[in-house]
Amino acid sequence: MRSPRPVAAVVIRAALSVCILSAVCNLAIAGPVARTTDAAATVAPDAPPTAPPQARVYLFRGALGPIFSRGMDGLTKRLQKAGIRADVYEFTICRLIADQATRDFRDDGAPIVLIGHSMGGLCALTFAGILKSENIPVSLVVTIDPAHASPKVPLNVERYINIFLSDSVLGGGDVVAEQGYQGHYASFDLKQHEEVTHINIDKMDSVHEQLVTAIAQLATTPLPAKGESVPLRYVVPPDAPLELWDSGTPQLARSGDTLERLATLNGVPLWSLTQANQYSDSAPLSVGQRILVPRRLVPPVATAAASRPKR
Repeated sequence: MRSPRPVAAVVIRAALSVCILSAVCNLAIAGPVARTTDAAATVAPDAPPTAPPQARVYLFRGALGPIFSRGMDGLTKRLQKAGIRADVYEFTICRLIADQATRDFRDDGAPIVLIGHSMGGLCALTFAGILKSENIPVSLVVTIDPAHASPKVPLNVERYINIFLSDSVLGGGDVVAEQGYQGHYASFDLKQHEEVTHINIDKMDSVHEQLVTAIAQLATTPLPAKGESVPLRYVVPPDAPLELWDSGTPQLARSGDTLERLATLNGVPLWSLTQANQYSDSAPLSVGQRILVPRRLVPPVATAAASRPKR
């Protein structure tokens, strides 16, 4: 007859059995949970940032557009060649295209640019007003010698540029903005340029080039805070090229500053400062005097003014 097992041995073996069973159960239960937790802890790689939608440009010819507003066709082709969505229309279907633009904007939110010559300029401003009623912003409106009867710039327009001939019978629209307008406004009167007429003002190659460059960068060009821009109105001298600024920005004169020095620092012609500030180029400036300086449609990454040496 076998002697009974020692009590201690029995207890130890029982405890081992319980531990083994518990470990197996825990493995069966906790295993999937642990795997799920590991999967949840794995961070998916960041998706590449979504690029802002590129601007969509709507261009409009004036009366007898296929004959007299061919510059709008040329500008459309240049925009398309640069990879920008652009289409040109007759001003007579302005409201129809505005309805389509409303649907397009609600689909993709692409910034809207409107450009028009003569009656096409009147259409561009009317178009902007229609979008205002739909609470849709317009990134840029450019009117080229618009008709005298053109409406005011509506409040939903972020940037407005008017290139015109104040003595023109066919165009000559000296467009102003609605009361309370806080966007960027620049008006360029070319009446002193005898080589420019209502028939060829829409075909100026330098203007086309500047507009294509600016529109290509429009989606990534931030707007300064409202109220920081000052409207610009210029009569462009006969020997001066047309540079498209979109508004003025104030600077405070420092010791030793002159209009000529500020023009050099900001890379703008001296005449632009004398006209904007109604000072002669030899007028002394006092420290802290507010000087209006034109702001480019697409500011350079670093301007000379931004890197002015400290005194």
